[in-house]
Amino acid sequence: MKKEIKVALIGNPNVGKTSVFNALTGLNHKIGNYPGITVDKKSGVAKLDDEVNATIIDLPGTYSINASSEDERIVLDLLFDPTNEDYPDVAIVVADIENLKRNLLLFTQVKELGFPTVLAINMADHMDEKGISIKIAELEKKLNTKIVLISAKKKLGIQELKQAVLDYKNFSIEPCLNATAVDTEFFSKLALTFSNLSVFKLWMIYSQDIKIGNIGKKEIEAKGIHLSENEIKKLQHKKTIKRYQFINEALKETYSRDVNKASDIRTKVDRILTHKVYGYLIFFFIMMLVFQAIFEWSSIPMDWIDEQFANLSTWVHEVMEPGKLTDLIADGIVPGIGGVMPFIPQIAILFMFISILEETGYMSRVVFLMDKLMRPFGLSGKSVVPLISGNACAIPAIMSARNIENPKERLITILVTPFTTCSARIPVYIIIIALVIPDTRIFGFLSIQGLTLTLFYLIGFLAALVSSWALSKYIKSERKSYFVIEMPNYRTPIIKNVVVNMYEKTKAFVVGAGKIIFVLSIIIWFLGAHGPGERFENAEQHITEVYQDKEVSEEELSEHIASYKLENSYIGILGKTIEPVIKPLGYDWKVGIAVLSSFVGREIFVGVLGTIYNVGSGDENDEDGRIKQKMAAEIWPDTGQPVFTLASGVSLMFFYAFAMQCTATVAIVRRETKSWKWTIYQLVFMTVLAYVAALIAYQLLK
Repeated sequence: MKKEIKVALIGNPNVGKTSVFNALTGLNHKIGNYPGITVDKKSGVAKLDDEVNATIIDLPGTYSINASSEDERIVLDLLFDPTNEDYPDVAIVVADIENLKRNLLLFTQVKELGFPTVLAINMADHMDEKGISIKIAELEKKLNTKIVLISAKKKLGIQELKQAVLDYKNFSIEPCLNATAVDTEFFSKLALTFSNLSVFKLWMIYSQDIKIGNIGKKEIEAKGIHLSENEIKKLQHKKTIKRYQFINEALKETYSRDVNKASDIRTKVDRILTHKVYGYLIFFFIMMLVFQAIFEWSSIPMDWIDEQFANLSTWVHEVMEPGKLTDLIADGIVPGIGGVMPFIPQIAILFMFISILEETGYMSRVVFLMDKLMRPFGLSGKSVVPLISGNACAIPAIMSARNIENPKERLITILVTPFTTCSARIPVYIIIIALVIPDTRIFGFLSIQGLTLTLFYLIGFLAALVSSWALSKYIKSERKSYFVIEMPNYRTPIIKNVVVNMYEKTKAFVVGAGKIIFVLSIIIWFLGAHGPGERFENAEQHITEVYQDKEVSEEELSEHIASYKLENSYIGILGKTIEPVIKPLGYDWKVGIAVLSSFVGREIFVGVLGTIYNVGSGDENDEDGRIKQKMAAEIWPDTGQPVFTLASGVSLMFFYAFAMQCTATVAIVRRETKSWKWTIYQLVFMTVLAYVAALIAYQLLK
């Protein structure tokens, strides 16, 4: 049986920690959540040799274990809790070859915790072009640790890193400096409080208000230790200065960089990408290309997936015995899931581009660029991270607002982030745009459909800004905010990282949406296939009598019967009840049911319509059971006009642009704000705004 060891992967943001994780584990990893908190917990298995496997725990990026954000708190809690299931046997601290001085601050803190520690200096392949040289043996001696030069991008040094982890028991666990020298008297007194813990751990318990076992801040204070918050901050500051003095001394003799060799390409590119005019134009152009690609590249695989689900529904009817189970699978589950699955290519393309922009370092430039734009609206450049992340999903985007220090800016960011167009809206936008916007081009290459998608992304972003401005006038804060951001070096995206990220995010979307749609499809099918009273039970007899003197084909008669049954089913009765409220927006009762159901998740809209239309079809062997064709063929019974027109389509897109429409987002807003007041305010405001905007759009365009 193989021996298992646990390894904590620690590092500052933008040091390539994720690339190192992927290089060590490949695809042999999983993503969960930390207990009690919805933050990604990524762990994977690395085979060190034939006898030993290492579980690698990829911790959130942090500059210090003096926690100032929720993500940093996770790192702190894990490293100080021996009872935690992920408590490591050894730590790998990842550093960047160009920012070694800053990265080593975190290293000195981790080393002081008493873990066997390996320092993995990443991006070693850039040493020559940057004119960098390191005396590894001397630096190892000064830092009292094992150092491995690696390049996660080119897979250099990864085997050496695995070997270093294997030898962890031979490493010294002594600190590389004595930071207590800044106040010998205080730290000597602290050391006497609980002799079974190191001075550094006692200091962290006291300054960060954490617990190790039964020892916490109160227990230390009971031993006669008392410092004010201001005194604690002063001591932290002194210890940081002491660490940097040690780091400067260590690097002065072991690390050198020839400035003349260092490339100034980054400076020149930054001048263009962060220019006060060109920067915004370039960003808009890049985003427009992304949306063009979402339409252009995905059309063939989307149509193929759509067709396969239609064929599957027909096949189920052909091979299974007629009955309720067959109807449930063929008319409920398959069309429901098949309504959303064709949009996988678009979701994957969106995540691919987001991953590429992050990998290259461009996203940090966007954050910097947007700071001046955000300030008049009561936000800061840091708010752009949640707003841009919201293009993937509002839930992690809202949680990423935790590192916005100013409470006012953080609250406003949380409240307006759901306006940004998350990936769950894409199935709604894509299918509506395909139905009501002509597939034509301007200037020979710009697709009007792609421009429409770009426009609704901009509408969501502008809604977030306007709402921020209004909230900034209402919410008061005495605390000033300061905008600080690190500009990482430009890098060529690592294809494996892009593919892994795209796969993980798309899989999360498919699994998350698939589970909900599976359950809802069964519920919607049941409500559509059953109904109260004689009107539903005697539908076939009633419709046959109505049309007995009219010349209708058997197929048409079957359609009329199915439609009549659906209207008198449970879901039909519910839909007819809410139809007066949603008819002014241009929606019939079927669309209303889909909109109502999609409060669980926006992407559910298409799946619910797929189930309803299939239940309402009288042809069990529908050759063209594709959702888009069914939506295009839907008409108002009283006028014979299409339900989905330019007016109703634009109305629907405006509704989804502004409506909250996601219970999970409501839950995460409540947890992050710790306030039902703001959560309910946000939900009511966005719903009313969505309704009014949709109403105006339909009434103007109809």
